[in-house]
Amino acid sequence: MPTKHLLQIMMIVASSLPLGHCAPRNGRVEFPPLLDATLDELQSGLNGGHFTSVDLIRAYTARIEQVNPRLHAINEINPDAISIAAHHDALRHSGHLIGPLHGIPVVIKDNIATADKMNNTAGSYVLVGAEVPEDSTVARKLREAGAIILGKANLSQWSGARGAITQGWSAYGGQCIGAYFPEMDPDGSSSGSGTAASIGLAWAALGTDTTGSIADPSSKHNLVGIKPTMGLTSRYLVVPISEHQDTVGPMARTVKDAAYLLSAIAGSDKNDNYTSASPFGEKPPDYVAACKGKGLHGKRIGVPRHMLQLGSDRPSDYMIEVFNSALDVLREQGAELVDHIFLSGAADLVSRKYSPFVTGPDMMADIPRYFSQLKTNPNNITTMIQLRDFIHKDIREEYPEKGTQSWDRGISRGYDNTSPVWWENYSAQAELAGPQGIAGAVKEHSLDAIVLPTEYLSILAAPLGNPVISVPVGRTPDDAPLVRNEFGTLNLKGPNQPFGLGFSGARFSEEALIEIAYAFEQATMVRKTIVPYIQPETELEDIVSKTEQTNGNLEL
Repeated sequence: MPTKHLLQIMMIVASSLPLGHCAPRNGRVEFPPLLDATLDELQSGLNGGHFTSVDLIRAYTARIEQVNPRLHAINEINPDAISIAAHHDALRHSGHLIGPLHGIPVVIKDNIATADKMNNTAGSYVLVGAEVPEDSTVARKLREAGAIILGKANLSQWSGARGAITQGWSAYGGQCIGAYFPEMDPDGSSSGSGTAASIGLAWAALGTDTTGSIADPSSKHNLVGIKPTMGLTSRYLVVPISEHQDTVGPMARTVKDAAYLLSAIAGSDKNDNYTSASPFGEKPPDYVAACKGKGLHGKRIGVPRHMLQLGSDRPSDYMIEVFNSALDVLREQGAELVDHIFLSGAADLVSRKYSPFVTGPDMMADIPRYFSQLKTNPNNITTMIQLRDFIHKDIREEYPEKGTQSWDRGISRGYDNTSPVWWENYSAQAELAGPQGIAGAVKEHSLDAIVLPTEYLSILAAPLGNPVISVPVGRTPDDAPLVRNEFGTLNLKGPNQPFGLGFSGARFSEEALIEIAYAFEQATMVRKTIVPYIQPETELEDIVSKTEQTNGNLEL
């Protein structure tokens, strides 16, 4: 199949797919397949009485049990999920809905704290048994929107900031893998969130991002990921890497579902003073309303093609062809492309000239601060040296096979983000990412967005916390070779590997980016054309039928 026609063919395929589920056909309810079920479909079925939130919890739990021994995507399941779901069902039955996510199961990355029976481990045994004083702000907001926190998703331990470890590995959760080809490296620290959302182990997931850990795994897992502007969502009681780059955001299967989840968690928070930079305060825009037709019409989108030639990992000819086809779709949908814009700071950003000297000292201050907030600190950790010593001594942490190089370097530097040395590096990087990066390009060319294959965009957006949205755009061919990762443990690349198209723009421009991403998604509908190599078997219909049989036997 000629690649230049890939997106057009996908459009034809997508147009033949059913648009909705749960509507009775010939007297029989059609349940939405959980691999792709959207919020609207799930709420339609719940409101129609075709299934309950308890059914959803049981279905997703069964799916987790079927694949988790192989994929290691979920670290813990909420032991109270069934009782919480039953409470939400009772409220729904009485006509009292909490919010737009009422009764919908969500998983969150295992560095986002919850004040319940689940741990918040960052993938390490040092935090098993630790207790927080209250829910993290984003977890609280999820509950206020009606969501049920089903469980904690695996991650690269300490969000990949410990040292030389395979992406997706944690001592507590094991080695997470992706589901689209054998032994798939799951990419990015939000690996468990990516795997879980991509194959329907929950409706959607929350991840965290410092330098690409929402957008990049979303790209590789056939998902829509929104890495929000740093300051749009609170990081209170989220295990940190860098207070100047960390953010929390949604990983979902459609742009609209990601917008629902972002709307639920966005807003200022007195416990995270960086959120005071948001121009929206406690009432962010209605991101779901941004999912409308003709969202690309009149938008000016810059294309910094030179980014594709920077660094050692150049895109394949196949990816470039798909990218060019995607640009054709943007034009056809009414966007004005400003091609070959040049970002003078990009080369130094890609080489990470300053990044380790910004995020590393941040980590030296921010991780001890998290420990200081704990209600119960079972190992009495207060410093990075104490944390490193625990990792070195506890056999479960697999040191020295799994290293602590990031911490070693940070400790040996002898300074944190209060040092003038840190400020010099931060200011230099801010110049590259701002006037010489996204901010400068948006201003110079009057752009609404910048577009690139997702993995080439995150490094531009990270330093100043610019937003990124990734939308599925294609997959590698069936004859693509398997390429091992640097540790020789998993396949970094392979056949049927999804990849995304990324959009970034000015800080707090999520509303415009969602418009753009939604219009592109609706014009292409790529996700359903890419089928996972591994997926669970249990569907809602199985759970509902089993419940009906049980109830029938009880009546007899």
